[in-house]
Amino acid sequence: MLEFLRENLELMTDLIRAGGVVMVPLVILSLVMWLLIIERAFFFRRLYKKNMNSSTALSLVRENTLPDPKMYCGAVSLLVTEFIGNRSGSPQLDRHLLDAAVARINRRMTRSLALIGVLAAMAPLMGLLGTVTGMITTFDVLAIFGTGNAKAMAGGISESLITTQTGLIVAIPGLYMKGFLDRRAEHLSQRIQRMGLYLKRNL
Repeated sequence: MLEFLRENLELMTDLIRAGGVVMVPLVILSLVMWLLIIERAFFFRRLYKKNMNSSTALSLVRENTLPDPKMYCGAVSLLVTEFIGNRSGSPQLDRHLLDAAVARINRRMTRSLALIGVLAAMAPLMGLLGTVTGMITTFDVLAIFGTGNAKAMAGGISESLITTQTGLIVAIPGLYMKGFLDRRAEHLSQRIQRMGLYLKRNL
C-alpha cells in the first residue's frame, strides 16, 4: 500500500513538473474548489436529514420551544430555531423577523456556490495560459536550435497539452457539481420559503 502511494505521488510530482509553473496554481485552485464542494455537500445533506413536518414546526413555534437536535436537524428545524431565538413576542414584528430568518438561511445556503463556479470557470483558462507558456517555450527552442532539438521541442508541447488537459479535468466535474449544488440549494430554499409562509399565516 505504501509503495502504491509512493509511486502515485512520484507520478503526480512528475506531472506537475512537466506541466510547468501553471500547474502549481492549478492544483491549488482544484484543492480549494473541492474543499468548498465537499463542505457544501455535507451542509446540504444535513439539511435534508431529520426534517419535521409543518404541524410540528407550528406547534414548536406556538409553544416557543426549540427543536430537539437529536430528533430534528433539517432545514425546517434550522428555520424554527433561528426564528425562536430572535422572536419578540409581538405578532406583527415576529412576521418580519420570520421573513428575516428565511432570508438569512437562504444566504447561508448559497454561500460559496458563486465562488465554486468562478474557480471551475478559471480552471480551463489557467490551462489555456499553460498552453501559451508551453508554446512560447517551444518557439524559444526553435529560435535557438531550429528543428534539430526534438527533445526540447517535445518538452514545450508536452507542457501545453498537460496544462490544457488538467484544466479541463478540473473544470468539467467542478461545473457539474456547481449545478448539482445549485439545484439542492434551490429545492431547500423553496421548502424554507413555503414553511415561512405557513408559519406567518398561523402565528
